[in-house]
Amino acid sequence: MPQINSAHEPNGNPIQFINRTITFVENCLLALSLLVMISLASAQIIMRNFWDSGLAWGDISLSILVLWVGMLGAMVATREQNHISIDVLSRFLPPHLKGVNQIIIDLFTAVVCSLLSYHSTRFVMMEYEDGTIAFESVPAWLCEAIIPFGFGLIALRSAFTCLARCVALIRKTPHQNGASS
Repeated sequence: MPQINSAHEPNGNPIQFINRTITFVENCLLALSLLVMISLASAQIIMRNFWDSGLAWGDISLSILVLWVGMLGAMVATREQNHISIDVLSRFLPPHLKGVNQIIIDLFTAVVCSLLSYHSTRFVMMEYEDGTIAFESVPAWLCEAIIPFGFGLIALRSAFTCLARCVALIRKTPHQNGASS
């Protein structure tokens, strides 16, 4: 688990501190979501098999948790530069053009995820204004808030990675994968 250092240390970089804090929060949310999802699914199975009952809100909660785990997983995969990539072109490009190709891919990812974040924010705001309820008294917008947040963070990470690759290309130094230092 990453160690969070103070930004006020003599060599503390505020950007690194923010990145470590986001990484820590992402990891905790992902672990907690998985734990709750597995516990809730197990409880539902046991209650149905032994008592012919279950939690009325259990199935919808599991669906929402799948959404959260999926978005958190995508955020972590982007952070680790370990996401699914279908890039046939890079296999045939000469080595000196692979860096430019990756910059274009990172920029495209940042733009698409920014658009997804913007429009999903609009959707979540409409759900908030309509007062839609997901289950019991939990508002739908709260359950869906991970979508704009997740796409926004993926867009930011992709933009920063694109910028880092541009700087590395200009300096003619190899880009190191991962946003963590």
